[in-house]
Amino acid sequence: MRHEPIGCREFVETRTSRRQILQIGVLGWLGLGLADVLKAEGSGRGLPIKAKSVIFLHQFGGASHHDTFDMKPDAPAEIRGEFNPIASNLPGVQVCELLPKMATVMDKVCLVRSVNHRTGAHNSATYYSLTGHKPLIDIVTANATATDFPAYGSIVDKLAPSPPTIPTAVSLPTMIADGPFRTPGEFAGFLGKQHDPLFILKDPNKPEFSVEELSLPLEVPTERAGDRRAMLSELTQFARLGDQLSAVKGMNAYQQRAFDLLTSPETQRAFDIHSEPESVRERYGRTTYGQSVLMARRLVEAGVRFVTVYYSPNIGGWDTHKDNFNTLRDSRLPITDQTLPTLLEDLDERGMLDDTMVVWTGEFGRTPRINKDAGRDHWPQCYTILMAGGGLKRGYVHGASDASGAYPKSDPCTPDDISATMFHCLGIDPATELRDQLNRPIPVSYGSPIAPILA
Repeated sequence: MRHEPIGCREFVETRTSRRQILQIGVLGWLGLGLADVLKAEGSGRGLPIKAKSVIFLHQFGGASHHDTFDMKPDAPAEIRGEFNPIASNLPGVQVCELLPKMATVMDKVCLVRSVNHRTGAHNSATYYSLTGHKPLIDIVTANATATDFPAYGSIVDKLAPSPPTIPTAVSLPTMIADGPFRTPGEFAGFLGKQHDPLFILKDPNKPEFSVEELSLPLEVPTERAGDRRAMLSELTQFARLGDQLSAVKGMNAYQQRAFDLLTSPETQRAFDIHSEPESVRERYGRTTYGQSVLMARRLVEAGVRFVTVYYSPNIGGWDTHKDNFNTLRDSRLPITDQTLPTLLEDLDERGMLDDTMVVWTGEFGRTPRINKDAGRDHWPQCYTILMAGGGLKRGYVHGASDASGAYPKSDPCTPDDISATMFHCLGIDPATELRDQLNRPIPVSYGSPIAPILA
């Protein structure tokens, strides 16, 4: 991981002048809409804005491409597994038989079947997945630090934020960790805590989930809500987002910003999931994951630019070293098949899919060969990422894996390229440099946009 000493300053170099940056900020504070801010921002960088927002669905643990979107029915039984493929509405593209609803929306998506890297531990591979920056070494026990490269949403918050009454980046419904070690890549790292995503660590599927509950830390009694100073004082004790992050610079700024955002009418309306028709809630699925994805749709509809939903170990996860097929059959695939196609259809019906990018990925795939425990182990050497909307082609497959799904056969790409593609569509030049706290220049992505998948 990146474990550089903490320095004393950071700033951003882009193709936008300081004056233009200030002008963009003034536009937001004057109350102009997100489209106006994006227009000003995009014109400064010379990149068109194809994706106003990104919904990043992270399948923590790593979903098996063999059992979802890149099946190998002609491979030996110890590779192809127990599931059969079915045809989708995209000619020539098959999906797992347990994803029948997904089969009806494949004409809306872009499959990238040749993603690969060599980072095999959950925490460090997830860092790669959530930041687009390869860790220096593959450390099994990696933990989040203040010198990590920032999460995607934190970079967007720095370079292209939402209007001030709406958070730029939100993560829900849990944080993620491999054992006792807080997974790096979830936070703002060297940008400082004021750019951390707003974490919503409540289950939106619970009847008691409420906007009022989000407005107040549990430690702050409701009767003290009117005492702003008292609340901010209590927040000092509440806002500890990681094992060793309470002393990170920007904590006070984060507290103030989190309070302002959670109490703004715009944010509260976005989080009021009970205002959704019951039929819509049922359509997404009355599970923690289903309602979190519905919340993500509500948030981007309100102007949030980057929402991360973790399918984490807290709600199951995808780390199927044992009993892979029963686990996928009983929960993971049925939940995915209800929630993911519903999101794509809902966004399309609302006219939002063309400018909202959806990314469905894990930190790696699973081994081609089934192990002795009827499971599949970690496999970063080749896996599939599903993307849709926000400036990408519909009904397109990029790259291919070999006959056993072990290695890319054509058009290999890396998480760096995925990140560059997202930033490009968001109107952020991937070559834009951040300066870390030792004033060292680091581009937001070392990758290149995957040109064939761009619309």
